[in-house]
Amino acid sequence: MLPQKMKKAVTDNPKKLANLIDLVNLPSTLREFVGQSQISRLGCFIRVWSYIKTNNLQDPNNKNVVNCDEKLKSILLGKPQIDLAELPALIKLHFPKEPK
Repeated sequence: MLPQKMKKAVTDNPKKLANLIDLVNLPSTLREFVGQSQISRLGCFIRVWSYIKTNNLQDPNNKNVVNCDEKLKSILLGKPQIDLAELPALIKLHFPKEPK
C-alpha cells in the first residue's frame, strides 16, 4: 500500500513514476557496477544505496556524507566524497531522457 503523499504524486503525474521504473539499457560503467544490462532508475538507486551500506561508506562522523571507494567513484564522476542529497542527481546522469 502506497503512502498518501506518494499516491497523490502518482495520480497527479503518472509519467514521473514511469520514468523511475522503466527499464533502460545501461552504459558500460554502470552495467559493470550493477551487474545487469537493463535496470530502472529506482532499481539502480537501490543497488547503489545497498552497496554504500554494505561497504560502510558513510562517513561515521556525518552520515549525510559518503566516502567513495574506487568502484563507486567510477559511476559518480570520480568524486572522492558526495553528499547524500547529490546521489539521485548523479545516478540520473546515467539515464538520459528519451526524445519525445
